[in-house]
Amino acid sequence: MNILVKTVTWALFLYFFYCGFLYVMQRRVLFPRHLIEHPSNTENIPGLEKIWVATSFGKIETWFLPQTAGSVTAPAPAVIFAHGNGELIDFWPHELKKLNRLGIGVLLVEYPGYGRSKGSPSQKNITEAFTGAYDVLVTREDVDSSKIVLLGRSVGGGAVCRLAAHRSSAALILMSSFISVRSFASKYLVPDFLVRDPLDNLAIVRAYQGPVLVVHGRYDEVIPFSHGKTLYQAAKQGKIITYESAHNDCPPNWDTFWRDFETFLQDSGVIKHPRETPVK
Repeated sequence: MNILVKTVTWALFLYFFYCGFLYVMQRRVLFPRHLIEHPSNTENIPGLEKIWVATSFGKIETWFLPQTAGSVTAPAPAVIFAHGNGELIDFWPHELKKLNRLGIGVLLVEYPGYGRSKGSPSQKNITEAFTGAYDVLVTREDVDSSKIVLLGRSVGGGAVCRLAAHRSSAALILMSSFISVRSFASKYLVPDFLVRDPLDNLAIVRAYQGPVLVVHGRYDEVIPFSHGKTLYQAAKQGKIITYESAHNDCPPNWDTFWRDFETFLQDSGVIKHPRETPVK
């Protein structure tokens, strides 16, 4: 009997130690900023504006790529982009600049503690950073504040969903994202109340009134496809695009995705459908 009691006692001790360890270390797992290799040289991107946003924990770096389609005669739509947890804004300007040709500006927002930004990443700090960046963006004369699109990739879906809960937007796009961080607790055999940054995307998508586009790889090994399907089904105005891909290679072809992206924004009224060629 004593052996059984000792075994159970040690098992409980080890389990509580394991739970405590995960509680303390979870942000290093969710936000592995210290493992990201910073680019040695960031090329100059034509037209790129570096904008520092003040927060309670220090300044956050954002990069704005203004629209370039034709002459600027009126305020243009803008996309706020949130990258994955193993990335920096430095990795994305060349790809995202393709949106400028559609007459869309792009704001890349860095997470607290990532790159050159101050602070440390958490749900609270990320929410403050993104709402602060949004508030700066909508004051620009070249931005149409009624046509702000939120685009988040992987954990970035959590960032833009938090923003969607606090600020108005014309559309929400979630790429390879999750229903919530808490939903992964069972995978690690811990109770979900130990999750410090729940990032409950599902609750926000359910309440979101605008169009929602969910993009997910069918063979995603990091965030299962079922998460994307659940988000799509929860949206009031949902659309889903499925690719035959995993997590890091979604979408498998970015040019194809941007065409799908353009169609979604046209159908959502954010940008205009191309005019038909007049009959001569």
